[in-house]
Amino acid sequence: MVGYAAIAQQNMQLPDTGISGVYEVMVGTDRPQFHIRYFAEFGFRVVDSAVITAAQAKAIYGVDSPLKSYRLQNGAVDSHGLLRLLAWEKPLGPGVGYGIPETIGQRMAVMMTKDITRIVDIYQLERANGEKWLPIEPIFDDLYNLSSGKPGFFNRPVGVRETAIYGEWFVHVFFQRYGYQIPGYGTINPDAPLQTSEFTHHDFVIKGDMAAVTRYYSEALGLQPEEPEPVIDGDWQKGPRRVFDMPQGYSHYYRGFVSPNNICGKLKFFVPRAPKPDRSENQRIGELGITLHSLYTPKLNMVYELIKKQQIKPSPIQKNEFGENSFVFTGPDGVSWQIIEKTNTKFKPETKREFKPTGQ
Repeated sequence: MVGYAAIAQQNMQLPDTGISGVYEVMVGTDRPQFHIRYFAEFGFRVVDSAVITAAQAKAIYGVDSPLKSYRLQNGAVDSHGLLRLLAWEKPLGPGVGYGIPETIGQRMAVMMTKDITRIVDIYQLERANGEKWLPIEPIFDDLYNLSSGKPGFFNRPVGVRETAIYGEWFVHVFFQRYGYQIPGYGTINPDAPLQTSEFTHHDFVIKGDMAAVTRYYSEALGLQPEEPEPVIDGDWQKGPRRVFDMPQGYSHYYRGFVSPNNICGKLKFFVPRAPKPDRSENQRIGELGITLHSLYTPKLNMVYELIKKQQIKPSPIQKNEFGENSFVFTGPDGVSWQIIEKTNTKFKPETKREFKPTGQ
C-alpha cells in the first residue's frame, strides 16, 4: 500500500482545481422509498429532494425521463460520502446487476463500521431468504504495517477487517479498524442501526489502457495519483484476494487517486488481467444501480475547460435539479461524473492523514 508520503515525493505538477473527494455516489432506482428505508439502516437521511421534467432531465443528464432526486447524508458529514437516489420514471435499463467480483462496469462504495461480523450475518440471512446478495467472509490484514513485534494477547495486531457484499443494485465494501483510527476518514454515525459511516472511498472496475484512460483525473481534475503509473496487485495480497474472490495466479491493474483537499472520498480503479464479464454497456446514466458520481469545486469554469482539453465532451454548464451550477461528462474509462460548483462545507475535511493508536 502506497503511503501519502510517497505521493508527496512525486512532486507532480497538478492543476489547482480545488476539487473535492467523491461527494456523492448516485444510484438509479425504481423503488426510492425502499432504498431510503434501506440506507437509513446505515445512518443516511434525506436532506434534500427535487423533481424535474423529462425535458429538464434530458438537458442535464441526457435521459428522457421525469426524475425525482433525493440527496442523503450520513450524520454531520457533508463534505464527502453522500448518496443521491435518482428515481427515474422511465429507467433506461437494469444496470450492471448481480455479477461475479470484478465484472467490468461494477461500482463499489465503501463504509467503515464498528461491527463487520453483524453486517455479514445479516446479508447471509438475506441470501438464505433468496435475495441476490453475495457476502464475502471478512478477512483481517495489516494494510499499513502498523503492527510491531510478535503479535499475541498483550501485543495485539493492528489493522482492518474487510468484506464485500455483491448485490443486484449495489455493491458494498465494509471495513472495521482495530488498534488505530484516521481522523476524518470514516465517521461512525452513532444513530446508525448498523453502526456505519459515510462512504469513505469508491471502487471502479473498468477496461482499457489504465494509464491512458485515467490520466484525466490528474491532468483535468487535479487529483493526486498514488503512483505515477498503474501497478499490478494480485492473489499474494490477503485483502484483495478475499474481497475480489481471486483464484490462484490471478492479478489486476490498480490505480488510486486522492484529492489534495480531502483524504477521504478516494477513488480506486481496477482493470482485470483475465477474462471477466463485461457489462459496461449498462453503465449508463439513467440505468438502475450505481451509474454516476459527483465531485465539487469552487473553480467550475476552470475544471470545465480542463475537461474539454482532454478531448472529453461535457454537457453545458447549467443548474442541476438542486439548483447547483454543474456539468456532466463520461470519461474514457466509462465513468460518469457530475462536477458541482461549491465553495465550502460545514464539515471540514482533513487534508493530512494521521494514524492514531487506540490501544484496543
